[in-house]
Amino acid sequence: MKSAVETLNPTRVRLTVEVPFEELKDSLDAAYKKINQQVTVKGFRKGKIPARVIDQRFGRGAVLEEAVNDALPKFYTEAVNEAELNPLGQPEVDITELKDGETLNFTAEVDVRPALEIPDYTGIEVEVDAVEVSDEDVEKSVEQLRERFASTSPVERAAEDGDVVTIDLEAKVDGEVLEDGIASGVSYTIGSGELLDGIDDAVKGLEAGGEATFASELKGGSAAGREAEVTVRVTQVAARELPELDDEFAQLASEFDTLDELKADSRKRLADMKTYDQATQAQERVLEKLLELVEVPVPEKLLEDEINTRKHNLEHHQLGQMGLDLEKYLEIQGKTAEEFEAETKDAAVKGIKTQFVLDELVKVEKLNVNQEELTEHLMRRAASSGMSPDQFAQAVVEGGQVPLLVGEVARGKALAVVVEAATVKDTNGEIVDLDDEDEDETATEASEAAAEATDAPAEDKTEG
Repeated sequence: MKSAVETLNPTRVRLTVEVPFEELKDSLDAAYKKINQQVTVKGFRKGKIPARVIDQRFGRGAVLEEAVNDALPKFYTEAVNEAELNPLGQPEVDITELKDGETLNFTAEVDVRPALEIPDYTGIEVEVDAVEVSDEDVEKSVEQLRERFASTSPVERAAEDGDVVTIDLEAKVDGEVLEDGIASGVSYTIGSGELLDGIDDAVKGLEAGGEATFASELKGGSAAGREAEVTVRVTQVAARELPELDDEFAQLASEFDTLDELKADSRKRLADMKTYDQATQAQERVLEKLLELVEVPVPEKLLEDEINTRKHNLEHHQLGQMGLDLEKYLEIQGKTAEEFEAETKDAAVKGIKTQFVLDELVKVEKLNVNQEELTEHLMRRAASSGMSPDQFAQAVVEGGQVPLLVGEVARGKALAVVVEAATVKDTNGEIVDLDDEDEDETATEASEAAAEATDAPAEDKTEG
């Protein structure tokens, strides 16, 4: 077999392959054997029909077609390996010549990973939010904890803001009560915004036994997005009572003996959260700077597939679970279809570029992924998917997705290398020393940042 490579553009090549006919022998034998098992000829036992009879009865062309279909993937793979290409997706194959007993010639056009040159990234500088926890932040955190320990007691008066009402609901569309439009004994805190638009104004001022009707757009169910006439009946009004903010509350709501200790712990937890957010912000901004430094051509077909995948996942998975269609989603987001298309394309381009650049960094920096790192990443992915680690691991193995997880971890380690080499300052001009964080934790956060940027679908199409 002889092959040659022609570069059509930075992300696409054409392979020209010439195969001497003798190299098709194994595929021809396999073709005759396969046809033997599929057909019957009077006078011959099944599977024992001579090749010449098959040629006479079914045509040599059918045999050649079967043999070529069997052989093409093997010769294509050999040509790709010989040229040391990194193909993306499936090739477009064209048989240019097939002479029985002489030769098989074909071409294969395929997208490939572009050759990238990673520049010196040690001069990257980014600014991130300072880690500052105000007294107001602490008070808000403690107040939220206090809300969780609130108690309620029935009252004989009209409902007010903050009260918890028990209500029955009935929704009609076009005058007809919906099958899923009736609910009884629903507990609702007035002002929480957790139910229908307009319900707060409808129930305020009602006592137990009171009833009101209002119009509202349904957020879910069989008539999601449609205007409904909703009747609400209050069966009970209960006042919420918050516990006093004192040492007794601290002992009730936490492991601390005093309110001061509880507040000090809240301050520390808030600082830890903001430190984590700061590190994530640093990784995202360093990644953006890195991408600006590297010229990354994006294959058109890969980009088209990535855009379609993102749109499909949004429409048929995320929005479907919320009972929304794309039109309603855009209305809620206040976006036009054109803006949505542009944003989806930008995100897809960034995801593909991120994967290409970080994968190249993995090679340049000679980074490897060990079993412990892979296991930790699998555990986190399992937790975010709502599956047990064993279930997730089984799904990953059965789906042949292990290389994808390895790639995510490796890209995270590559990003962590760049982040560690960057200069990070906060909005107060202070140097942020990310080395203070545990090294494994930094790589973990970087893995998540890299995975979020690539957004997974691109990986499925860029693995050779």
